[in-house]
Amino acid sequence: MVLNDLGRKINGAIQSMSKANVVDEKVFDDMLKEIVKALMESDINIKLIQNLRNNVKTSVNLDENTGAVNKKRNIQKAVMDELTRLVDPGVEPWKPKKGKSNVIMFVGLQGSGKTTTCTKLASFYQRKGWKTCLVCTDTFRAGAFDQLKQNATKAKIPYYGSYTETDPVQLAHEGVSKFKKENFEIIIVDTSGRHKQEQELFDEMQQISSAVTPDSTIFVMDGTIGQAADGQARAFKEAANVGSIIVTKMDGHAKGGGAISAVAATHCPIIFIGTGEHMHDLERFAPGPFISKMMGMGDISGLMETNKDLMKKLEQGQFSIRDMYEQFMTILKMGPLSKVMGMMPGIPPELLAGSDAEGGNRIKRFMCIMDSMNAQELDGEGKEFVDQPKRLIRVARGSGTTVAEVETLLQQYKTFAAMVKKMGGQNGLLKNMQGMQQGGAGNPMMNPNRMQQAMKQLQSGGIPNIPGMGGMGGMDIQGMINQMGGMSGMQNMMKNMMGGGGFPGMPGMGGAGGAGGMPDMAQMAKMMKSMGMG
Repeated sequence: MVLNDLGRKINGAIQSMSKANVVDEKVFDDMLKEIVKALMESDINIKLIQNLRNNVKTSVNLDENTGAVNKKRNIQKAVMDELTRLVDPGVEPWKPKKGKSNVIMFVGLQGSGKTTTCTKLASFYQRKGWKTCLVCTDTFRAGAFDQLKQNATKAKIPYYGSYTETDPVQLAHEGVSKFKKENFEIIIVDTSGRHKQEQELFDEMQQISSAVTPDSTIFVMDGTIGQAADGQARAFKEAANVGSIIVTKMDGHAKGGGAISAVAATHCPIIFIGTGEHMHDLERFAPGPFISKMMGMGDISGLMETNKDLMKKLEQGQFSIRDMYEQFMTILKMGPLSKVMGMMPGIPPELLAGSDAEGGNRIKRFMCIMDSMNAQELDGEGKEFVDQPKRLIRVARGSGTTVAEVETLLQQYKTFAAMVKKMGGQNGLLKNMQGMQQGGAGNPMMNPNRMQQAMKQLQSGGIPNIPGMGGMGGMDIQGMINQMGGMSGMQNMMKNMMGGGGFPGMPGMGGAGGAGGMPDMAQMAKMMKSMGMG
């Protein structure tokens, strides 16, 4: 997504501020100037940018007598909060109800990607277990029904349309009535578009709306129009009672930020953004995760939501080649690969040596190899290839790669699986981390007295007896302390653990900029190695 460039520029401004020994008015203003410049280059409305700047300045008190580190964190938090507010309309979008027919009507100008988005949304709900279908009422554009028919057939979604009927209202009524009788839960109605906003288009939309009484009307908007999105969103909202918006073409245009912020200003909730032409290139929009992903922190909440089954397997120490494939798919849907990889369990940074594009291509090549494997091989642990080496040749030929590349993939999988086994199980890293995060008086890890005793033992070179952390004999204590930034870094870590603030100084572990929750496994792997566990 081009908005990653905006995220990189804002990150650069924040990092420049963080490197300063003293954060004074000049350092603070220089950071704000860089952020304002980056937002203006992304075509965001100047009034919204001024509000953001004023709000950040108001919320940060530079005269407050706090440490330099806390002051920098307060500034980072203020910037993140205001960026989130910039794209947050503060309105709860409509949600379909299971077990009943939910009629969704799509409206928008011609060329905005409306018909393709209809199929994407139907496919999205279908993957989540809903019974979905499509109704084509676009009789204005030549080839509209053919396009919807082709997309629906590819996605295996039932559809309704006609080559002979020219009345869109009649088509809408017949299609919706048919699918309601067949107990479809999501009925998506695709309407005609025009080259510009005109009364004829609005009249047709209102007639179709009266005929099918939609539960929700979604406006599909081209993200490349930038700030012009404001007027377009307001016009459609008034004419068609638009309940929510999908912004398309967010994968290749710098004005996407302007479109999203303009729509947010109209208080119309954005529910999805289109990030490509493929069926899966539709991402649910949530202001917080969107800004987090733009800033290079990834969307860990989205990862946890979409990979609940995978997380359960990780906790149990189970990891098949198919699981690795699914994890790769999730990675490709998240933020910049070089930033995301550190948040993913067991994935070493060497996999992404080079640029983000090169790393992405490497992952896609691995996925292509896995596409050539059969179900037994995908659900196994690679033993089939050891017992029957001919399988390597078959997979290599099927994927258009070499045997050496297939062997590299299998070796990479073994590394992942070994890490998962160390992380999972009753005494695994994930289980212990969950215990530490839960806290409470009953948790011995959170007992300050026990922590102080453990610290004294560590300082004297002894091995602390901490409940839930068995199997730590023979570790390199000094190496572990060094990995945590020395004794002062370790003391800060303990304080944060007791206060529920995460692990400072370790990327992706809560205290370092608010990425939160998921640990940087590359760092964890280094630490485990120094502890004699790697």
